[in-house]
Amino acid sequence: MRTANPILNAKTFSGMRSFGDTNTMTINGTALKTGALLLLVVCGAIFTWNRAMATGQSSGWVIAGAIGGFIVALVTAFKKEWSPFTAPLYAGLEGLFLGGISAVFEMRFPGIVFNAVCLTFGTLFSLLFVYQTGWIKVTENFRLGLFAATGGIMMFYFVAMILRMFGVDVPLIHSTGIFGIGFSLVVVVIAALNLVLDFDFIENGAAAGAPKYMEWYGAFGLLVTLVWLYLEILRLLSKLQRRD
Repeated sequence: MRTANPILNAKTFSGMRSFGDTNTMTINGTALKTGALLLLVVCGAIFTWNRAMATGQSSGWVIAGAIGGFIVALVTAFKKEWSPFTAPLYAGLEGLFLGGISAVFEMRFPGIVFNAVCLTFGTLFSLLFVYQTGWIKVTENFRLGLFAATGGIMMFYFVAMILRMFGVDVPLIHSTGIFGIGFSLVVVVIAALNLVLDFDFIENGAAAGAPKYMEWYGAFGLLVTLVWLYLEILRLLSKLQRRD
């Protein structure tokens, strides 16, 4: 069982098993916890959004949210049993980051955030429907292909980040030309398909009788993918608007 999401990987549920209805992971429980994490993201985002819109200053909170969220994500990935505490903390920190970043895009392109949010959740529910109806079959080749594609994108972004430190920009990431927009479209599709793997992984975890705290971990992993998808959609929409 493999997923391209580095948080929900092939060994996440390995060696874990609990017994009893109240002590095991369930799909409904994971869905409820995902909703709770999204609410925390919204609360954090409202704070930095309002601050940025009112004063134009939120960079400190955005940086704290980005760095803090990254650290907490690493801790959660290695200490899954801490996820009932670290997953909500991660959600709040990511909210601070997303609220500030979203405000910057909104001030430059009015209406872009609403469209990005709608597209993100529209994609989430559409793919959930497609997954539940069995229109997309999660085969091993599908997992491996998406894992390779996701890894390639992450490596590309990492190299681009290192190059930017030396004053070199990678046009493909920021370009509003055909290739730049095409690249963003591909990344959005790959990020979206990761949701399907996350659904499948959570379903398998529940079927395997994973411990109850893994509901928080499953919700955390799904949130990681949603944050990535939202940011990529925001980037794509900004490129399209800059072409007008």
